[in-house]
Amino acid sequence: MYIPAPLRSGQPDGSRTRHPNPLRLAAPAVAALLLAAGAPAHALVIGVTEGVSYQTTESQIAPRFEPLAEVLSKALKQPVTIKVLISYTSAREALKEQQVDLAFIHPAHVALEAVKSGRYQALAWTSGFTAYKVSLLCKEPQPISNWKSISGKGLVMPDADSITSVITRAMLREQGLQPAALKLTNTRYQDAVPFYVQNGFAAYGATAASGVVKTWKDGGGNVCAESRAVPIKQWLASRKLDAATASAAREALLGLAQSDAGKRALATSTYTGFVAPSAEVETALMSWLGI
Repeated sequence: MYIPAPLRSGQPDGSRTRHPNPLRLAAPAVAALLLAAGAPAHALVIGVTEGVSYQTTESQIAPRFEPLAEVLSKALKQPVTIKVLISYTSAREALKEQQVDLAFIHPAHVALEAVKSGRYQALAWTSGFTAYKVSLLCKEPQPISNWKSISGKGLVMPDADSITSVITRAMLREQGLQPAALKLTNTRYQDAVPFYVQNGFAAYGATAASGVVKTWKDGGGNVCAESRAVPIKQWLASRKLDAATASAAREALLGLAQSDAGKRALATSTYTGFVAPSAEVETALMSWLGI
């Protein structure tokens, strides 16, 4: 938009009298045009959490999501910023208070809590992470056939609030066992789980890290049980967002692999794409996980 330049001080006084300050005249027009164009009052905020049982830092997370934020910004025609939610406490607080407009949440139970509360809705699930399963590592040659027989034995899991541990407890309840029936131990990171089983500190070790499971099997270890599949990396949208913005964000996420910019953003994020969620599966998982 063209805005007339202010009068220079060298112009005669009569000129000033005949021509009021053009900037003052232009200001209402500028404001009106900006409002008509739907200029955003503030940037949309993407909250990101990548779990607690992997050794990932805030400085590693944000750069991976910056290209995705740029694609979303262009699709939504407004600025988008990233807020890393490094702990589950900060993630839950941000979702409870709807501090973030969009959210990429790694732990399924935290995402499902927000959906069940009615504050957020699911936009997309992450391809390759829709069938996350917990494996129980063991030295026993056969799968568990009588779950009651494992009562009193040692079970090591990652952080108690990790999705791996939440799924493990759901597995036990499904088999008629309360978690307290076993001798539970928690370790901070998933890659530490095999150590406990290998050295006899626990009879079973719960992990869903495919690399950890592969290394365990390659070394001669066995898997005694697997859980049902759970989608664990989910995009959410605040219910405060208007329907058009939420729909545009969903379409942008689902269509990333169809554009060069989207492909570059996915490559940086390390993910291959996003797929539509299932409300039916969400409801079933809320019940199974005890949410």
